[in-house]
Amino acid sequence: MPTNNSSIQLREQFISLLTELLQVPAPSGREEQMAALLRRHLDKLGYAHETDSSGNLLVRFEGSQPDLPLAVMAAHMDEIGVVVSHIEDDGRLCVERSGGLAPFKLGERPLEFVGDSESIIGVPSFGTGHSTDFSRGIAWEEVRVITGLSKAQLQEKGIRPGTNGVPVAQGRGPFLLGTPENPLVAAWTMDDRAGVVVLLQLLQILKERDIQPRRPTIVAFTVHEEGGCYGAKALAQRERPEVFIAVDGSPWKPRAGIEVNDQPTCWSKDFLIHYDQRLIAVMAGAARSAGTQLQTAVLTNASSDASAVYDCGAAGRVAFIGHTRANSHGFEVAQLNVFPNIVKTLLEFLQLDW
Repeated sequence: MPTNNSSIQLREQFISLLTELLQVPAPSGREEQMAALLRRHLDKLGYAHETDSSGNLLVRFEGSQPDLPLAVMAAHMDEIGVVVSHIEDDGRLCVERSGGLAPFKLGERPLEFVGDSESIIGVPSFGTGHSTDFSRGIAWEEVRVITGLSKAQLQEKGIRPGTNGVPVAQGRGPFLLGTPENPLVAAWTMDDRAGVVVLLQLLQILKERDIQPRRPTIVAFTVHEEGGCYGAKALAQRERPEVFIAVDGSPWKPRAGIEVNDQPTCWSKDFLIHYDQRLIAVMAGAARSAGTQLQTAVLTNASSDASAVYDCGAAGRVAFIGHTRANSHGFEVAQLNVFPNIVKTLLEFLQLDW
């Protein structure tokens, strides 16, 4: 699909914001640095915002029809990583996954561990190729993280069982692949920094054009999606929205009905639920009004903040929209042109009757 000036502007801004967000560690349970960065952006845009007891960051809109039921549109701030399970006497860290991370996706790349008083760098070790049989794969029980610090020194820095680690900022990306007209964007990981950027861009357009969503709406940046969707569930159980929409990324898989292209993706069914088919139809109309097409997916081995909220009975109608990406829970690749199309689709969607 040809790109117009507004799409090119959104693309350039997307890369700039994504680059900034990729520099900030945000493992589940330690999203405070990401939340602080987002609060600064909201302040610059002139938005009032609040942070709830879970750590979710919220922007509220009264809506042009304030008597309509509440809707929530959310992207999660956290990312996959590792969590310290034990510290050995020599200062090496034993780790387990946090979220859907496999050792081979991580590799022996440096990790930043967010301690209670100070962060440290460590390097995972899978053993040497001269004596280790890698043909059978590596389990997390076999991974050790070399820190160069003693057990006592680690404790002084607040590194303990439960401390989270994520890849260091250097080398996360984003990188542009392919042609300038239709580039791919790759990063570790876009899940869900891409969704966060989309919502930031949406908020900027709403402010610049002085647009109110039709319904009372909360735009939310949630915590702890990886591994349980706990921030979204706490938010929805407190606010009791009629509609909850997750803005996230979708892994590509064969026969799921979707491709890595410039079309926004909606999930029709996942591991937990069937999504609201009426909302999908409205979203498809919004996509057409925005000059794009919607693709729908059936992913029986995935779930989202939205399906978790519906599954626990905290919202009556839910939907999922985002980009389709190659690779998952690692170095992810999407078509850059999809992101302006998601922003424009959401802008249309917020002004419709659903």
